[in-house]
Amino acid sequence: MTIAVCPGSFDPVTYGHIDIIKRAAKIFDKVIVAVLVNMEKKPWFTIEERTEFLRKVTEDIPNVEIVGFEGLLVDFASACNANAIVKGLRAVSDFEYEFQMALTNNKLNSNIETVFLTTSSENMYLSSSIVKQVGLLGGDISPFVPDCVKEGILERIKQRSSLK
Repeated sequence: MTIAVCPGSFDPVTYGHIDIIKRAAKIFDKVIVAVLVNMEKKPWFTIEERTEFLRKVTEDIPNVEIVGFEGLLVDFASACNANAIVKGLRAVSDFEYEFQMALTNNKLNSNIETVFLTTSSENMYLSSSIVKQVGLLGGDISPFVPDCVKEGILERIKQRSSLK
């Protein structure tokens, strides 16, 4: 059985993320979407909220499992008996960072390969940060995220603005 881990912050999950997850699910027998706690980022949503969004938007993909994790990705992948780590690439700038991470992971565990999937052209510009910024500025985020995620973002924006 081929198992892949598809990691990310997913704060929030976008159509770009969903595209990579769906495509990985066609390649691997099982895809574990690993929602990470990134100490360098200040997330809008808790890990529980992010995993719940992902469960909702991937419920129609039978071979996808959503899990939260902390620590080294390669250790998590090894504990899941994964053969691969799947990373989405939008641009050359993504590649430089992800290539460095792939080499590091390979040095830590050479049994786990990193597979890069290029983002579909309609999602190349899309990032969670852009979605949040457009939402904060009152723009329509419908083209970027599923409805359940859009509702969560708009609610979080209301909460943030009421705190000011």
